Amino acid sequence: MRPIETRYARSGDVRIAYQVVGQGSFDLVFVPGFISNLDLHWEDEGYSRLLKRLSAFSRLILFDKRGTGLSDRIDTRF
Repeated sequence: MRPIETRYARSGDVRIAYQVVGQGSFDLVFVPGFISNLDLHWEDEGYSRLLKRLSAFSRLILFDKRGTGLSDRIDTRF
């Protein structure tokens, strides 16, 4: 499998990291748990296998939530 391109979408002042994999006939958005890291998902054998299976029949959309993984950190100063 070729390297997955990470793209960024804006949400206010924060950039949200996302990846799109597969070319299936419908979109499947994979919502991560409490924390995530797009790059680390592909390095984990079991997780990678799951993502490859999902992308075999769909256009799989993955993302890191605000403040986690490859997405921008949020300002927590008050």
